[in-house]
Amino acid sequence: MARKYFGTDGIRGATNCAPMTAAMAMKVGMAAGAHFLRGDHRHRVVIGKDTRLSGYMLENALVAGFTSVGMDVVLVGPMPTPAVAMLTTSMRADLGVMISASHNPYADNGIKLFGPDGFKLSDADEAAIEALIDGEVALAPSEEIGRARRVEDARGRYIHFAKATFPENLRLDGLKVVIDCANGAAYQVAPSALWELGADVIAIGVTPNGKNINDGVGSTAPALLAETVVASGAAIGIALDGDADRLIVVDETGRVVDGDQLMATIAAGWARQGRLKGGGLVTTVMSNLGLERHLAAQGLGMVRTKVGDRHVLEKMRASGYNVGGEQSGHIILSDYATTGDGLVAALQVLAEVTRAGAPASEVLHRFDPLPQLLRNVRFSGGKPLEHPRVTETIAAAEAELAERGRLVIRPSGTEPVIRVMAEGDDRAQVEAVVTRICDAVQKAAA
Repeated sequence: MARKYFGTDGIRGATNCAPMTAAMAMKVGMAAGAHFLRGDHRHRVVIGKDTRLSGYMLENALVAGFTSVGMDVVLVGPMPTPAVAMLTTSMRADLGVMISASHNPYADNGIKLFGPDGFKLSDADEAAIEALIDGEVALAPSEEIGRARRVEDARGRYIHFAKATFPENLRLDGLKVVIDCANGAAYQVAPSALWELGADVIAIGVTPNGKNINDGVGSTAPALLAETVVASGAAIGIALDGDADRLIVVDETGRVVDGDQLMATIAAGWARQGRLKGGGLVTTVMSNLGLERHLAAQGLGMVRTKVGDRHVLEKMRASGYNVGGEQSGHIILSDYATTGDGLVAALQVLAEVTRAGAPASEVLHRFDPLPQLLRNVRFSGGKPLEHPRVTETIAAAEAELAERGRLVIRPSGTEPVIRVMAEGDDRAQVEAVVTRICDAVQKAAA
């Protein structure tokens, strides 16, 4: 059954527009709190946020909702999404909440929920919460209304956790690192963790004002990072997104290194140490075919899932993998975290660079990606992918690419758009295939 409020990663939208209003946030707090009132212990929820202006409004509304059903609230302030997941389990909380719209502009916001195990909620839990949002929730008796308190040392707890994932026998002394925190949730913790490990840190994107999150900085806009790395003579640049669950790297030449290359680097290092589980890694249909061929040449496998870190994590848990992620830089290392963690992934990358004693440009560029092209076709209604002309065009394209490439066509989960992606050994062929399919979709949707 289609979900009404929850999307692929919680509830998200433009603030002060449905569903991302203070009234809805209070309902979510009431519904989620009521759903997780299990047992006779004193119940607790951890709430973190990024640096968006609307975070104050939504935080207060969530507090009202949770306390009204009898759940105590622990406020940790601006913190990365993975930190909230970690603190939820560390504090033995029944629920964790992150207020963030990730890499979106500041005018958007979202609510991500984590269960007591630190993992994002199941479809069943989300469906039950949606039913309570639209239904009636029993309020707590006056004497059982919850309390709220702010934990001041939450940043220190997460810094300690992140540093503990870095090999004890390694140091970052003398390594000049540029860190771009996207004016987001990690603007304090990420530079501090790197400095405490010995790095010479140059921090950018660390002056949030409520409206500049992801604005020309962060993992979706690495140009400033690349410029700063080259100008400062840094060894490497690290870019996080607004809630710090994604990682993109820039080498010392200013070249961007995406999630595929980073996963290949981490997987190779862990395989060499005998730590890699599952015999490979899990990624999505969007990862480059070059990654798959590179891993195969090393005797490592690669399993693809639908787009979304949720699907990656489900496959990792079901099949025993401990490395997975997306080309966009959402990297999940399940030995350490229950969700993507940009800082922890960055520390694993830095460990590989440090061990190699070679420039990042040599260590991190593991394979030559195949030409890959993605185009979006907007449509106003109907089901253009089911039109005979479109299905015939797609079938012909698949036959043409055969073993020399790949084709991925999917409707967006958040907007009326068909995403058409092709990759292969021949760039001209890839472009021609994508153009033909896009034209067919546009005509069918007309």
